[in-house]
Amino acid sequence: MSNTYKSAGVDKEEGYKTVDKIKKAVGETHNSNVLNHLGSFGAFYEIGGYKNPVLVSGTDGVGTKLKVALDTKQYDSIGIDCFAMCANDILCHGAKPLFFLDYLACGKLDSEVAAEIVLGMVKACKDNNCALIGGETAEMPGMYKPGDYDVAGFCVGIVEKDQIIDGSTIKAGNKIIALPSSGFHSNGFSLVRKVFPNFEEEFEGKPLFETLLVPTRLYYKDIHKVLEEVKVSGIAHITGGGLYENVPRIIPEGLCASIDAAKVKIPSIMLELEKRGGVSREEMYGTFNMGVGMIIVADADHAEKVLHLLDDAYEIGEITEGSEKIDLKF
Repeated sequence: MSNTYKSAGVDKEEGYKTVDKIKKAVGETHNSNVLNHLGSFGAFYEIGGYKNPVLVSGTDGVGTKLKVALDTKQYDSIGIDCFAMCANDILCHGAKPLFFLDYLACGKLDSEVAAEIVLGMVKACKDNNCALIGGETAEMPGMYKPGDYDVAGFCVGIVEKDQIIDGSTIKAGNKIIALPSSGFHSNGFSLVRKVFPNFEEEFEGKPLFETLLVPTRLYYKDIHKVLEEVKVSGIAHITGGGLYENVPRIIPEGLCASIDAAKVKIPSIMLELEKRGGVSREEMYGTFNMGVGMIIVADADHAEKVLHLLDDAYEIGEITEGSEKIDLKF
């Protein structure tokens, strides 16, 4: 019997089935700027209507949150996470997402699972006026075990050059506004899984995995609702490393983000993890978003407008002079 690609562990037919299951839905994310369709070697996206456009790109994955999804066979939210982690990053510079590409790797491809993951991306793209214009599905026996998947994505957005937000206009006296997260988002799950090894246990009246798998919040509509009416000095996406690592990325030298931790609205699941795992509060803030998915920095007058525009936003601190870029007061 001769060797075939299938006998080596790669089933091309399953890949074709995956494409068939997602092709129509993916096409629904396309607009007139998308000049070709799935199946080409490259994806074409035409840019128009900008005076001095700058492309802003971001790439990310879902991390070990995937383990929770795979162990509980809940795949529908993971694609949303993948898109959100990329798109939320480029929002920090005032960009609007244009298009998204995904990368899905596995040990043995199951077209049903792969399609469910990609359809989550489709949902997120449609909700954010973004086109899913390409991707790659890699079946890699020997690299991944059957049933294992890894998911990553790449998002490109656009902003006028004179409207780029990079934190350079942040000044002492500016207010720091928190936009709540939907939970852990897609960070810190190596510690989450260590403290909560049983995803099926009950938490607040439902299986724990339902809380853990709540998808990363998408901030596109909130951020651009604000940017249409308010001048913003800085935006930070609070991902891995929490407030400690992400806020300083936008703070100019000689200034400090002075944050009152008592004002932060910490989700109950994070308080439970802190208690059960014996994790220090400082470690919690250096690992998780602690309920703050994004921050907006604006002067006092503009901050009031932000709070008026976004019902769930709230103030957690202000910019002061100082050599440390963040001072988290407990």
